[in-house]
Amino acid sequence: MSAKRYLLNPMRTAKQGVHVNVGKDGDEYIEITTTLSIHVDDMAEIGVSDGDRALVKTEFGEAEFTCQTAKVPPGMIFVPYGPPTCQLMGGDTDGTGMPTSKGWEVEITPLGEANSQVITE
Repeated sequence: MSAKRYLLNPMRTAKQGVHVNVGKDGDEYIEITTTLSIHVDDMAEIGVSDGDRALVKTEFGEAEFTCQTAKVPPGMIFVPYGPPTCQLMGGDTDGTGMPTSKGWEVEITPLGEANSQVITE
């Protein structure tokens, strides 16, 4: 597991917003909300490549994402809001009605290639 911590910033995107209205069960919405945008140097440090899966952990929970190289500042990662980001949020709203959802310190653990998982029943 990576010893370095990163700042996760969930965000709204046009695609994510459109697909909220189309339906959250669709493959495209799921792909959008499970794609983690990371600086190329951070990806190398974590040990992941484009398309690899990673587990992101906060003090409140964890969720799996697919990694994607992006033009983002080193040390910061981004992902569109969706069910996975909700798994990372705490319940405290500081009286605003919305949990804190920016600037979370997270740990990232590589899980391997997206298609390398074997599912057995």
